[in-house]
Amino acid sequence: MLNDPVTNVKGIGEKLGQGLNSLGIHTIEDLLFYFPSRYDVYEIKPLSELLHNDKVTIEGEVISEPSLAFYGKRKSRLSFNLQVEHVTVKAVMFNRSFAKKQLQVGDLVTVTGKWDQHRLQITVSNYKKGSAKSDAKIQPVYALKSDVSNLQIKKAVTTALSQFQDSLQEILPQDYLSAYKLPGRLEAVKQMHFPDNHQVLKHARRRFTYEEFLLFQLKMQLLRKRKRESTHGNSLEYEKGAVDEFVERLPFRLTAAQIRSLEEILKDLQSPYRMNRLLQGDVGSGKTAVAAIALYAAITAGKQGALMVPTEILAEQHFQSLTELFADQATVVLLTGSVKGKRRKQILQEIAAKKADIIVGTHALIQDEVHFRDLGLVIVDEQHRFGVEQRRILRDKGLHPDVLFMTATPIPRTLAITAFGDMDVSIIDEMPSGRKQVETYWVKENMLDRVLQFIQKEVDNGHQAYVICPLIEESDKLDIQNAVELYEQLKEIYAPKTNVGLMHGRLPSDEKEEVMRDFAANDIQVLVSTTVVEVGVNVPNASVMVIYDAERFGLSQLHQLRGRVGRGEAQSYCILVADPKGEVGKERMKIMTETANGFELSEEDLKLRGPGDFFGKKQSGIPEFRVADMVHDYRALETARMDAQKILESGSLDEDPQFKQLAMQVYNDKIVKGETLD
Repeated sequence: MLNDPVTNVKGIGEKLGQGLNSLGIHTIEDLLFYFPSRYDVYEIKPLSELLHNDKVTIEGEVISEPSLAFYGKRKSRLSFNLQVEHVTVKAVMFNRSFAKKQLQVGDLVTVTGKWDQHRLQITVSNYKKGSAKSDAKIQPVYALKSDVSNLQIKKAVTTALSQFQDSLQEILPQDYLSAYKLPGRLEAVKQMHFPDNHQVLKHARRRFTYEEFLLFQLKMQLLRKRKRESTHGNSLEYEKGAVDEFVERLPFRLTAAQIRSLEEILKDLQSPYRMNRLLQGDVGSGKTAVAAIALYAAITAGKQGALMVPTEILAEQHFQSLTELFADQATVVLLTGSVKGKRRKQILQEIAAKKADIIVGTHALIQDEVHFRDLGLVIVDEQHRFGVEQRRILRDKGLHPDVLFMTATPIPRTLAITAFGDMDVSIIDEMPSGRKQVETYWVKENMLDRVLQFIQKEVDNGHQAYVICPLIEESDKLDIQNAVELYEQLKEIYAPKTNVGLMHGRLPSDEKEEVMRDFAANDIQVLVSTTVVEVGVNVPNASVMVIYDAERFGLSQLHQLRGRVGRGEAQSYCILVADPKGEVGKERMKIMTETANGFELSEEDLKLRGPGDFFGKKQSGIPEFRVADMVHDYRALETARMDAQKILESGSLDEDPQFKQLAMQVYNDKIVKGETLD
């Protein structure tokens, strides 16, 4: 019934039907769920309660002859004074010259528009003669295109509701409606279109926010469950006692978030299904320690482990830290493009003969000549730096190895559980104790001399500094300092006692590696770079990060760059050189100086940019919700996620009669039917 064409609604002919089709309204159900995009509120409030720049409605008596002025081509400005509560308010209307004849001194009028508190002025968007009392207080406004009017949609919805309301069945079990105090589906649809008041509208929105999130989470988790159960994995019987001892012997205590993530990973290792998990953690939160324990667990189960990272220098650093961590408990080898000749041949033999327990390397690990004897766990660091095909090849190197991806890009939990619907997500959202917070300052360009003096002072104290620029070469369009020019300037300023290095994306990769090695060895004290240093290398001696034209970066990228310093014992500093013109740019700088938590920052970034921009429109995987908003309704998303998990784990969706309607909605979805996330 609800899937019938919208033209089955009385009063909707062929022409209006075509107009509705162009809005995406094809069925009766589409029409009923085509909710207003906003609501006009014609609620008369006392002047004292009106907020500056808000859309308001006021009622008053015309006390001056309307004055009309023309300007430009056929543009006009009409102004007149109203007496409201013994106060004179100026009303201004644009391009409504005809209203001059309609409005007379002494008329009672109701006007709606933008309120200017300081000038006691309203810029009128709607007006009517007489009192507003007879009007409905909340009027629905629909998103429209083509030649369909707001009034036509209101009429069509009213008719559809009276004609087909008996077909609109409840899909949420009564227990859930009672537990969350949600209105029934039919009542909520009515209130979304024609709300009695703000309170009932709020509850109707709450109901559909939860319903949309629950349906979405059920579909995503169902797909993930099917995907996981259709893949073969290995149940790794690791030695729990040995792993516990290994954790006890670590030179630091794990944080609660590290312990939680580790438990989730170890549970996956034991499961008969292949692990497909993302481990997310801020820069310096201790992901590598969790990865190391997981690798050790795989070794105790008689398996080999591989860690693939994007650059050679990062591979070398991981190799050194893992070698120290494991000491004589595991054999760690390094395989990168620059390991050649006899040494390479020997390492390949050790991997094939299982004499190497843990293999750390770059994409050299996925070459045809590399044969693992018994690969049980693959860890891919900074997974977004590798293509899908590269990750697949490494995954196929063993007999169904478990796979753990790691990233230091703090994606808000709301987006992580949505965008990575086919992956399990573990989040390390707290920092190890004792780690000094990087002090962050925002300065204008006129303070550059002081910034450069500060860098010299830190270098004189034995530390190092990064200086980041957004572009490599001069751009006619963007008046910004480029890396090459800045490098030349700083070389001149700091010569002869301070070495300045240059790093950018157009350098050949072996030159990049060489520059980073020199910087890590303190042969370069000040490194001028584009954002290529964003991920990876650990230089504990670097204590200053200066970012030029910082307003050109997003919050998450600024935070990643800031994470390059503060890795040693010394107090570290991040200096943002920026002169943002817009409010968003200023807000970013302010947030950076006040917030050190990457997840909080990414939530703020999301509010400033929106989810589509956060991931890039194409691969965001973020659905269009009618009512729900992933940024503002993240608590409802989390509740729906946990509820969906319980429903699927308990088997209620398939077995409990009160879930029948919900199950029909889930299983009739084309994504679930086609088992695709595209």
